[in-house]
Amino acid sequence: MTAAAMTPQELAEASAAAMWNDDAASQRLGMEIVHIAPGAATLTMTVRRDMSNGQGNCHGGYIFLLADSAFAFACNSHNQVTVAQHASVSFLEPVRIGDRLTAEAREVNRRGRSGIYDIRVTNQDGLHVAEFRGHSRSVRGTHVPE
Repeated sequence: MTAAAMTPQELAEASAAAMWNDDAASQRLGMEIVHIAPGAATLTMTVRRDMSNGQGNCHGGYIFLLADSAFAFACNSHNQVTVAQHASVSFLEPVRIGDRLTAEAREVNRRGRSGIYDIRVTNQDGLHVAEFRGHSRSVRGTHVPE
């Protein structure tokens, strides 16, 4: 099926499926996509011992990576190949080994080739542990044939 024959939701899901097939990093870290919609994505990941830092907490890079993956799936949900232009994260609470993290990405603004996305990361208790903001830039190409 071509992109023109799909609803926006079907296109978001097809774009995510195409990306997931080549996303070895997210797969290897045990991430799961639990929700995809146009301009939105929710991913989860359980923190393993091999993700811990010298203080016994989750290394911030893994929290960033989960948020960045949710950002990627949200900003690519419109069937335009889109990359990160800038991203920042604020760590709000320590994350422990065994915590189940959820990263919820939502589109704040999308105009022309640029977009802004906010990603809220919470643990299994709903505690807000990190806040990520990503700026995207669309490049050439699509995930689903036009």
